[in-house]
Amino acid sequence: MGYQGQHRARRAIVRGRPWIRYRPILRSYRRRHRASSRIGVTVGLILLGLAVLVPVAADQLVPTGARGPAAHPKVPAGAQSVAPGARTPTAERHRDPVREFDLVATGDILIHTALWEQALAAGHGDGYDFRPMFRDIRPLLRRAALAICHLETPLGDGPPSSYPAFNTPTDLAEAIRWAGWDVCSTASNHSLDRGQDGVDATAAALDSAGVRHAGSYRSARDAGRIVMLETNGVRIAFLAYTSWMNGIPSPNPWTVNLISVPRIEADARKARARGADLVIANFHWGTEYRHETNEEQSVVAHDLLERHVVDLVIGQHVHVVQPIERIAGLFAVYGEGNLVSGMTRLESRDGLMAVIHVRASDSRVAITGVDYIPTWVAHPGYVIEPAASRLSELAASGQGDGALATELRASIERTVGIVGQTGRIHPIDTVSRGRGAPIPGTEPDGIARI
Repeated sequence: MGYQGQHRARRAIVRGRPWIRYRPILRSYRRRHRASSRIGVTVGLILLGLAVLVPVAADQLVPTGARGPAAHPKVPAGAQSVAPGARTPTAERHRDPVREFDLVATGDILIHTALWEQALAAGHGDGYDFRPMFRDIRPLLRRAALAICHLETPLGDGPPSSYPAFNTPTDLAEAIRWAGWDVCSTASNHSLDRGQDGVDATAAALDSAGVRHAGSYRSARDAGRIVMLETNGVRIAFLAYTSWMNGIPSPNPWTVNLISVPRIEADARKARARGADLVIANFHWGTEYRHETNEEQSVVAHDLLERHVVDLVIGQHVHVVQPIERIAGLFAVYGEGNLVSGMTRLESRDGLMAVIHVRASDSRVAITGVDYIPTWVAHPGYVIEPAASRLSELAASGQGDGALATELRASIERTVGIVGQTGRIHPIDTVSRGRGAPIPGTEPDGIARI
């Protein structure tokens, strides 16, 4: 393909032109790009090696569990904690040449009126207490080496509000940290519901709670920084973007990250230059209430992963679960559904926690598989239930035929039926350092039989 053809293909991705017109161009572009990707990988490895010599600012590289007043330790027993900005000593890494650990990523945290009213009642007159909603998934989050959340609604002082213009109590930030999340995406179609003031208040609340964040920013300087975290001697860059902002004009060009392949490429290159071993891209995208991926999701995920621009794609927004796909040895978690919301339709109460398995040595870091834990939002308390483990508890206590057990069983079947399972993707019931425990009764055809 000539320069003009490549240029048209890129414009189709970046500017959102109708995908169908550019499918032949994109396919041709990908075939040619695969032929040259080996050279690009070789050059990338050389640059990555040189990047070790480039110092990373201390405020940008933070070991998980070591930031903020409410920080909780996530360091394996016997391991030495690493100061911000410091590399794990070579001698120490050689004592444990291969490390296996899990990252966890969750779906939309979407605070409708019913949820903040529930939190107000739980606070007993002393603010809003969202912690009871997260109590059953807290052990899973805290067991992970790194936990990633998606905060769809802005946080702010003043009266709370719900759809269409959200304002969520800032107390949610403390509950997020208490539950065990380390970093959150804040890029969504609701990021600008309260304008720049809402973006600023969200960042301030998360900072106060000790939770890192990416996707919306208080300044151009903040927007130019790459969020870097370190766990088990592995440096992870976290990038976040949204497809749109409900037609609200951005107060500044840097306030919220929009999905743009050239922008993502530039951010990923910057992350690699600063020593990132893994680059994770989080996207707020897709067609609401549709389990199938849309054209943008498929084209962008395949383009980024086939060229190894990023190492993992995670998505939210559509309020139902979507498939997990392996692409060129990497993974796209297209849509995790709602983690918690006030939505009442059954499929919008289903969700999944993606469990990303990482294997690291001194010479290579790789994601070896992505499993998932089906979740269910139990009403009226809006408690997020890890569906399989909660179902097992109910069965053990003689409540296996009750109303909640029936809901959980149906939720698992819906989620596994959509997300599926393959050799590297399975429904599981817990977080472990390697492969999680399979859900009893699930079959290779992807249908839960519990």
